[in-house]
Amino acid sequence: MESVGIREFRERLSSFLGSSTPVAITRHGETVGFYIPARRKRREADLEALRRAGEQLDALIAAAGASEDELVEDFKELRRATLRAKR
Repeated sequence: MESVGIREFRERLSSFLGSSTPVAITRHGETVGFYIPARRKRREADLEALRRAGEQLDALIAAAGASEDELVEDFKELRRATLRAKR
């Protein structure tokens, strides 16, 4: 992890935004914050894993003999019951 002062961070902000390296931001030698960049794009492997997970979920729903609408309604009812119990 790179460590830079506030002034340098401000001056080089655009280069940090384009980087994938976290940066510790310091002031008078003390760390006052961190810049942790988000991933820019999902990798193809991540997208493929999401597609497979969706397909598996569809298969599980079909095997249970339930419809998407039934699951959504069950979820809403469970949420309402949980909220009522918290009151």
